[in-house]
Amino acid sequence: MKIAHIISPVIVPKSNNLYFAQPITFESMRNAKAFCLDKQVEIIQCTAQFEEDKTIIPPYFYQLKNLNKSVNEVNNQLNRRKLPLIADILNQTKEIKGVDYVIYTNVDIALMPHFYDSIIQYIELGYDSIIINRRRLEEKYNQVAELPLMYAELGKSHPGFDCFIFKQSLIDKLKLNHICIGVPFLEVSLLHNLLAYSNKPIVLFDKHLTFHIGMDVLGFNKDEYYRHNKEVYFSKIYPQIKHFFDINKFPYSKESKFKRLIKWGLNPSLLTIDYLNLEGKSQLKKIKLKLDELRWRFLQR
Repeated sequence: MKIAHIISPVIVPKSNNLYFAQPITFESMRNAKAFCLDKQVEIIQCTAQFEEDKTIIPPYFYQLKNLNKSVNEVNNQLNRRKLPLIADILNQTKEIKGVDYVIYTNVDIALMPHFYDSIIQYIELGYDSIIINRRRLEEKYNQVAELPLMYAELGKSHPGFDCFIFKQSLIDKLKLNHICIGVPFLEVSLLHNLLAYSNKPIVLFDKHLTFHIGMDVLGFNKDEYYRHNKEVYFSKIYPQIKHFFDINKFPYSKESKFKRLIKWGLNPSLLTIDYLNLEGKSQLKKIKLKLDELRWRFLQR
């Protein structure tokens, strides 16, 4: 098996949280690869970057070709932040021959040492996409040397999705349009695409596999980049993928109807309208199966 784990590093000023988070992410990835016990699996840690960000990337990462456009080139109303498109980043992994699975994580998401071994076992259980929620740590950590202390922290759960593992063959099916990284609706777009096109997805809410420094849960700026991603998702992506949704592939599918409704409604990455539509389809399907069974029994008399 060959796994390509891709991130998109960026040079930022010291005032930006990524200034401290990225070196921790880099080192945690190197540690996780070195820790991996399954030597039959080849793990390629790679980056997709703009030319000006190459100098920040440690030498143990495989640099893929430079990205040649940002969201500003596809939306002429944007010019403040040079954010890459997630579709471009994922497509870069095609440079690497023979990749079976792709991992995408945000650059502020660090890995536990056992991350790759755990992922490999989930893959061996037959899952073709795995979506992971991070753990949150207090902001007192900001140095690579403190990684052992970070590993020791259990942290707290987080509702957002920022780690995605999936078969590389799914990339050509994903409808990601002009979604950019670094702002909300990236996770909504990837999550719903993978739930639509995977045969056996799994969402891991409470596993101690990744972590992020910072205790915020829902705090983000609803700026022009947020509005861009939101508009792209609802106008360009959602209409193409909603017909492939199956309630049994979504989180909470094993819960009771009432509990499922509550959890679905409270999760900021899931849409209540989807739940209502899918629940209605599920009930209609059950009624049809019962009617078909009754009709068949009548015909057998």
